[in-house]
Amino acid sequence: MGVKIQAVKGMNDILPVADKDSVWTSADWLAFEEIAHKWLAQYGYKNIRTPMIEPTGLFVRSIGTDTDVVGKERYTFDDYGESLSLRPEGTASCLRAVVEHNLLYNSPQKLWYMGAMFRHEKPQKGRYRQFHQIGVEALGYAGADTDAEIIAMCWDLWQKLGIKDCVQLEINCLGNREERAAHRTALVGYLQQNEHILDEDSRRRMITNPLRVLDSKNPDLQAMIENAPKLSDYLKEGSLKHYNTLKNILNVLEIPFVENHRLVRGLDYYNATVFEWTTDKLGAQGTICGGGRYDGLIEELGGKATPSIGFAIGIERLLLLVKSHGVLKADNSPDIYAMYQGEDAQPHLMRAVQDLRSNGFSVLTHGADQKLGTQFKKADASGAKFALIVGENEVLSGSLTVKNLQTGEQKTVEFDNVIETINSF
Repeated sequence: MGVKIQAVKGMNDILPVADKDSVWTSADWLAFEEIAHKWLAQYGYKNIRTPMIEPTGLFVRSIGTDTDVVGKERYTFDDYGESLSLRPEGTASCLRAVVEHNLLYNSPQKLWYMGAMFRHEKPQKGRYRQFHQIGVEALGYAGADTDAEIIAMCWDLWQKLGIKDCVQLEINCLGNREERAAHRTALVGYLQQNEHILDEDSRRRMITNPLRVLDSKNPDLQAMIENAPKLSDYLKEGSLKHYNTLKNILNVLEIPFVENHRLVRGLDYYNATVFEWTTDKLGAQGTICGGGRYDGLIEELGGKATPSIGFAIGIERLLLLVKSHGVLKADNSPDIYAMYQGEDAQPHLMRAVQDLRSNGFSVLTHGADQKLGTQFKKADASGAKFALIVGENEVLSGSLTVKNLQTGEQKTVEFDNVIETINSF
């Protein structure tokens, strides 16, 4: 007997049945995806699909060499002299495709994607090495109304999933490049004065990306961080007007939010509006959605300067929250469970089954000639509403027996009357 091979650590199977290692099934994912597809269409977004493997340089240029995602977590390998990486997030790949295929030639774009991402992290509940995101990118839109709309999109989805009371919206403004540069100078000076209390990560970030020090979760640094120079004090009229317009629209839409001036997000490309949707229901992994503006990123990737904003939702974390506190109707039960006895019954049954499927019914066939009692147990376990039975008597008379598994009522009818009978129960 061969050695059993298991999945790579942190990369999980999604099964059609409940499993000890997973709180969701593939039916839960399909139910969520159905909701998501309709939701995205309501807002006019179109689907884009990109490769899971990209040139490593794409992520170095877009995400930044000093981020944990690029510096510590990327899956990178040599492909006959070319450095390639599994995508750690979706925005860079989406924008690479937009620039390569000139999608912004004569109109802005609203795009969405869904798929697997990869980061070499310590696996834990809600945080995996292969995880899935659904992301939205609004490209060519400069106004605060677009910022508000994509936040409203999220609020709409939380309501559809029954979790709006479990999440909190945090927003911040990172300003433009000049404003961040002025703040950076003041922040670096402040951090240097407090270097003796910084941890190793913060000392490194103080040089490479000081704004990220403000996002540290180290409890020993919180008092120091609280007194650090605030980016909001360096924002000028244009940035403040955009940010205040966003807040005003959110208030009009009655979307509750809190301002978190320490919110900077983990990727280098953000500017102006940034936001996160967080929850206290998942322990340490509290962020289920994050995004913001990246007005300079398309130009950095070789396109024309284009104002843009987007967000990404971690599907695993979202489903954890929905399964425990929300509403997700995941039902992969067939409409009809078809069974037979005797070899002569097989063709008779299959003819009826294919006719039912052609008329929109989902039918699960038992696939074995067993005692009817055994087959009925399987039918009940399947969740089907009806059983379709063909035995020796039905073959001789050219009929079929239909049983309502919820009421126990059954009728033997002619072949052409099966659908009418099912609809009449």
